[in-house]
Amino acid sequence: MGPGDDSRQAASLRAALIRHLLAEGTLHEERVAAAFQAVPRHLFVPQAPLDVAYADDVVLMKRDETGAVISSVSQPSIMALMLEQAAIRPGDHVLEIGSGGYNAALLRELAGPDGAVTTVDIDPEVTDRARASLDEAGYGDVRVVRADGAYGDPAGAPYDRIVVTVTAWDIASVWLRQLRPDGRIVVPLRLRAQTRSIAFDRVGAHLESRSTTLCGFVSMQGAGAHYERTSPFGETGLTYDEDQEHEPRPPEEVLKLPPRRMPSGVHVGREEPLLDLYLWLASTMPGYCVMTGGEWSWVAAATTADSLVYLTTRGRPGDLQLELVCVGHGAGAGRLADQMLAQVRLWDRRLRHGPGPAFQVHAVGAVLPPGFHVARRDSCLTVTWAE
Repeated sequence: MGPGDDSRQAASLRAALIRHLLAEGTLHEERVAAAFQAVPRHLFVPQAPLDVAYADDVVLMKRDETGAVISSVSQPSIMALMLEQAAIRPGDHVLEIGSGGYNAALLRELAGPDGAVTTVDIDPEVTDRARASLDEAGYGDVRVVRADGAYGDPAGAPYDRIVVTVTAWDIASVWLRQLRPDGRIVVPLRLRAQTRSIAFDRVGAHLESRSTTLCGFVSMQGAGAHYERTSPFGETGLTYDEDQEHEPRPPEEVLKLPPRRMPSGVHVGREEPLLDLYLWLASTMPGYCVMTGGEWSWVAAATTADSLVYLTTRGRPGDLQLELVCVGHGAGAGRLADQMLAQVRLWDRRLRHGPGPAFQVHAVGAVLPPGFHVARRDSCLTVTWAE
């Protein structure tokens, strides 16, 4: 197969990928579709065969010494959702935090000839690869900066849009300062063991969410790096956020105590996503955590010093609807399970079919609105729910 054949095959696969994104409902806007059509993704993953380069999947690029993925070219469907969240306008000046090249090229297409794109990454291998790929693909005017993304890029500020393509635990104060007063930042923000891409608009001195979507990215490195803490717990583990360092945790032996199973009376679809429910429980339950491993692949739980409860489902094989059930172990499991079930029923009755959670970000020390507050190093996140 010659170069011309490769080019035709790449164009055909690129068109097929766009049709797939449209059919899946992750791509809606013509301008974003045109950007995907214009940018040759295979040039940014040269080690991958063409069919892999144009699959709707992440392409892993680099691992650290422990085997953890620290660089990747993101899944196109997630990129499409985030690009539509960002609402890049012709002429916008855009900062991307977390590089790789491909998304920067898409941003450059959307910003147009009167716009500008700067992409920042802490890893010199990543920035070198991004620079080479962008040049080969015809995007030599994208600025590639090797720097810690937690500090943004003051040289190009202020920005109309900031797009973060690594999982962040905090909203760095410099990002807000480098954002125009009417600007928007899109960031995959980790909270209570789940990551949501949230589009925030700057409103005065704080940020207000405009849209959210569940996603997954490699974690931020450098000054902004923070990691969830998973405590060994029998054959499984309990995952807490870093701000939950002082949450009480029962001894592992509690799982050997007889379980108490308490049905909720609330039924959910077998494939129904429950992460909004889990975030509600995280907002209302002391000792909230996530159980992973063993027979518990990923379930919402809560702990005290002597008890543990977790949420599961029951039903027969083939049932389309499953009942949510709370299972508890320990001396105080009954009271803790009653509390969890009350919140499950409240969510079902008042919040399940609502617009979902909304988020605000204020500087630490600012006056906060009512809601569930999570303090980080530079910012405080407020979660609220509308019925």
